[in-house]
This record gives sequence, C-alpha cells and structure tokens, in this order.
Amino acid sequence: MANKNLNEAGAAKRDEFYTQLSDIQEELRYYKEHFRGKTVLCNCDDPRVSMFFHYFAYNFEALGLKRLITTCYKSQERDLFSTHDCEKAIWLEYFGDRNGNRIPDPEEIGIHELQGDGDFRSPECIELLKQADIVVTNPPFSLFREYVALLMRFGKHFLILGNKNAVTYKEIFPLIRDNRLWIGVTPMSREIYFDVPQTYIDDGLAKKKDRTIIQHNGKLMARSPSIWFTNLDHRKRHEELILYKEYSPDFYPRYDNYDAIEVSKTDEIPIDYDGLMGVPISFLDKYNPEQFEIIGGTANGLVPNDHKLGNYRVYNNPFIDGLPKYQRILIRRKATA
Repeated sequence: MANKNLNEAGAAKRDEFYTQLSDIQEELRYYKEHFRGKTVLCNCDDPRVSMFFHYFAYNFEALGLKRLITTCYKSQERDLFSTHDCEKAIWLEYFGDRNGNRIPDPEEIGIHELQGDGDFRSPECIELLKQADIVVTNPPFSLFREYVALLMRFGKHFLILGNKNAVTYKEIFPLIRDNRLWIGVTPMSREIYFDVPQTYIDDGLAKKKDRTIIQHNGKLMARSPSIWFTNLDHRKRHEELILYKEYSPDFYPRYDNYDAIEVSKTDEIPIDYDGLMGVPISFLDKYNPEQFEIIGGTANGLVPNDHKLGNYRVYNNPFIDGLPKYQRILIRRKATA
C-alpha cells in the first residue's frame, strides 16, 4: 500500500500542469454563446493558482454565467483565502459580483470542505458534476480516458485540454468518429506551454529533456503536445475545406493492407475520389462532418470491417510496397447534393 501511495503521489506531481491564462482566453473566446445562464465546473483545479477559475470569475458577468464551481485536491497545500495550512480538499462556488466592483472578492466566494480528497471520481465530486452544465478544465493527462468516460456517462458538455496523442486512444477515437467529441479551435500544431512545479523543471533539466522544458517569455515552462477537446459546437468545425487536386493513381498509391489510398497532406485530398482515404491525424484540425465521414483509424486498429488485410501488422500502421507509413485516419468524402 505504501508503494502504491508513493506511485500515486508521483503521478499526481507529474500531472500538475497549470494552463496559462492566454491559452484559455484564446480558445474560450469562440464559445461565449454557450455559457449564458450556465453553471460551469472546473473539477481538476486548485482555484488558488488555477487560471480557469481566474478566467471565469473575472468574466462571470460578461459571460452571463449562473454559477461557478471549482474543486481542489487535498494535496494542494496553499490557501488563498486564509493564512492557516489546510490539508482538506475544498470546493468553491461563486454566484457573481455583489458589491458592484466587478471583482470576485473573497467574501463573495463560498468555501466548502470536502469529506474526501477532492478526486473528480469521488461520490461528492460527482454530485457537483451533476449540478454543472459545462465542464472546463485541464484534467490529469494520465487519467484522461477515465475523465472523458465520466463526462460521457453523465452527458456533460465540456471543453478540456488533453495530450494530442489521445486522439488515437481506443476509448477516445470512436467518440471522434461518431461526432460525440471533436478538436477545439486552437490549431493542433500550436505549442502550448504550462506552469509546472520547480521539482518537475529541475528533474527535466537534470535528465536533459530539451524538448520538455523550454524558456518561454523569460520563464522556464513545460512543453506538452496538447490540444483542446470539446463537444461544444464552434464555427471552425463547419468551415469547408477547399479541395483542388484531382485523383491520379500515380500520385495516390494504395495501401498493401487497407483498401484505401494514401493522402500524405490534408490539403491534397482529391476533389474527385469517393473511396476510402488515409489522411494524417492533423486532418482533425480541418474536419467538417458535413463534408467528410470518418470511417476508422489505423493507430488503434479501428478500421472498417471490409478492409483488405495484408501480411503486415506493425501497430496496425498502413503499408505501401512493404514499407510502413505513419498512423492514418481513414475518411470518405460525403456525397454533395
């Protein structure tokens, strides 16, 4: 049990990635119409340092929110609203400005103790989840599958950050395929930097993780291949991808082990091909469900039942002339009226 607790504590520390306010502002400006009259829950946040709490509290009236709820895991040791140490998990609620200064003052924020540790999976935190209309947070990447499953179980709208590789998870990809979850507005190619504990930075520098720890705006931060996941509709999702290339078997080779053609760049999807096509994962940035249909994905083996199986089975990647290609999403153009 002791080793288990130590492992969990280590994982929790690795998951302490704090999102910058600028990244929150940049993404959330596209969803303002979704928040009017709604209760927002940030259930993986320390409200004392969370920029999610800051964003919603200071924009409460501008967004027309009904209520803001934030939960804090007990391992967070700072206490914003008093000077004593607090080992208990807490949850905060805010109903908006009452004294007219348009600032969320401490006396306007209700602070409540939780009986448990503040884990988003605990019964008392699930009760708070049930009261929310929209969930917005940066959940622990190591628990991303569980977190999304919980949101789906209770039918919640959400806007959350996750690792870019999550699009290939066998638990997540079917939700994307079935249009129950999609990518946010921020491009998948954009770097997102996080505030992390000093111990994480020291460890990264000691191990020479040059791609993990980076100097950004004069500050050492963590870089993670992260993107926004949501089921809130946004304008970008309905923008039509302009197609211009015509199909040629010489330019678009067929896979050895899938009945589909290789399209190595999203902007090279042929305008006149109606069969299955393998496109890069970055296609999800341009995915318009009225223009295309997602059929499957080679990264997780979730491919169509009628594909041609070959002799090559390396991570389910497609092959051309016996050579493996990168992971692909299998799509088909929808018929135009």
